[in-house]
Amino acid sequence: MSILDRFLKDLMRVSVSARRLREWQLNRQNRELEPDWGKVLSAAGGDWRAARQAAQDGPRVLFATSTGRHASAPLLDSLLGAALTLRGASVHFLLCDRILPACQMAEYGLQRPREFAAGGPQAYPCHDCFERGAGIYRPLGLPIHRYSDLLTAEERTRAERLGQDSARGDLPSLTVEGIPIGEHALAGALRYFARATLDGEPEAEAILRRFVRAAVLTMYATRRLLRDQKIDVVCVHHAIYVPHGIVAEVARQEHCRVVAWNVAYRKRSFMFSHGETYHHTLMSEPTTDWEQMAWSDQHEREILDYLKSRRRGGRDWIVFHNTNPVENLRADVPELAGLDLDKPVIGLLTNVAWDAQLHYPANAFTDMLDWIITTVKYFAERPDLQLLIRVHPAEISGDIPSRQLVVEELKQAFGRLPPNVFVIPPQSAASTYAAMEVCDAVLIYGTKTGVELTSLGIPVIVAGEAWIRNKGLTLDATTKAEYLSLLDRLPLRERMSPEAVARARKYAYHFFFRRMIPLEQVSPASRGRGFSINIRSVTELAPGRSPGLDVICDGILHQRPFVYSAETDGPRE
Repeated sequence: MSILDRFLKDLMRVSVSARRLREWQLNRQNRELEPDWGKVLSAAGGDWRAARQAAQDGPRVLFATSTGRHASAPLLDSLLGAALTLRGASVHFLLCDRILPACQMAEYGLQRPREFAAGGPQAYPCHDCFERGAGIYRPLGLPIHRYSDLLTAEERTRAERLGQDSARGDLPSLTVEGIPIGEHALAGALRYFARATLDGEPEAEAILRRFVRAAVLTMYATRRLLRDQKIDVVCVHHAIYVPHGIVAEVARQEHCRVVAWNVAYRKRSFMFSHGETYHHTLMSEPTTDWEQMAWSDQHEREILDYLKSRRRGGRDWIVFHNTNPVENLRADVPELAGLDLDKPVIGLLTNVAWDAQLHYPANAFTDMLDWIITTVKYFAERPDLQLLIRVHPAEISGDIPSRQLVVEELKQAFGRLPPNVFVIPPQSAASTYAAMEVCDAVLIYGTKTGVELTSLGIPVIVAGEAWIRNKGLTLDATTKAEYLSLLDRLPLRERMSPEAVARARKYAYHFFFRRMIPLEQVSPASRGRGFSINIRSVTELAPGRSPGLDVICDGILHQRPFVYSAETDGPRE
């Protein structure tokens, strides 16, 4: 065996060992966070059995998380399932039992492409997925449905053929029986590779075909379950990727109401939306949802105090940036040594390239990388301006580190950047807020930071799916030509008007305190970004015991807005 062969063998051994260590750590943390529903329910005595019996004929609610190995989804599903049962709902759960050939639980860092393409998730992440989810749900005594029981042999064969026989170029746009299979399959494959494109990945086609087959199987299984059980409402985590995105698509086609949820940024808070993923609804919700809310100096102090805390993340449980950021940019950030603060500076904030790669009609560009490269080319012809790019820290600090880095993409596109373009890399401890505060205006694509910057009076130009779009606060582009015409107006040389800033702060309050619904029944994990269920008896989930829980349950059962009345009940941490 050559020296190179020995080196590669040792490297593979280390990689597998590191993967298994990470798996052990994740499984141990998940076990520590899992609720002991048997103990919780025993404190209620016969009341829980009576509640289950009384709810049998109630509205039928399906929690279709499917992925029992997901760190947080089965925990919140079980909490809400118990709470809805106490409110008269007939609750069901859906889990995959090792049958899908691809799903959201497959990650590049845990299962390499060649192994995934050849053996699918069954070779790695599937082994305890169903057992974990079922183990959490089972003590509740509520129905648990398996994918394998919902699929016929004919449907499995058709899914195999669609994934195998469809032309490679047709896969991303593949539609089956009215369901956009290809869109969600592509989003799942991009998430797996942690890239904005599949270019240059040898196993990309094989893995994309796996996601297509998985999406088709999910379609058939979900449709049969919704019809057989006459489900009224489907609750699903995120409502994108595979299987969750397909579940939501089928539910809409079957005229079942859809509720999508995700862990929010503030501690002990969650974001819910009706109909589809919050990635869409936050851009389209009516401004009347927050324009007429009660407002006072106290509310303004509350939101400003919270926004100030975000510089270090002290009140959040999702934090990607350095919690001890460098504020003195020119002295302590070497990448900005040549920045001239006497000349106009325009900021640009990236987001993670692979995240939520769905179709957004309002986007002015094909994707974020297209936007960035177009913007740098524009500034190369504007020596009167300086472009300051802050790469999102989550490229390297997120749960799934990106494998398509903005800095590398810029090197490939330009070699040497124009002299008026400066880049703060993702690993830098530089304060994003301090960097943007020196800017005349800030350009964004999909980052939520636009909500914060407008609250500080900093003008923002939006080119993508940022949630601040359509609020009457930003300059929004829906085409490349519109975007370039907005750049032609730079520098703006003035901050937002006092009236616009007041409006921005009201929206920020709505976004961070009203749309992010607090649940005191959960406690942040001692490490990582997970949480545990923190109740002693199921009666603590009864109506009237928790304002946040009541908002969520009323939204699920009665389609009421998922808006927490923080202006009257208090923001709550």
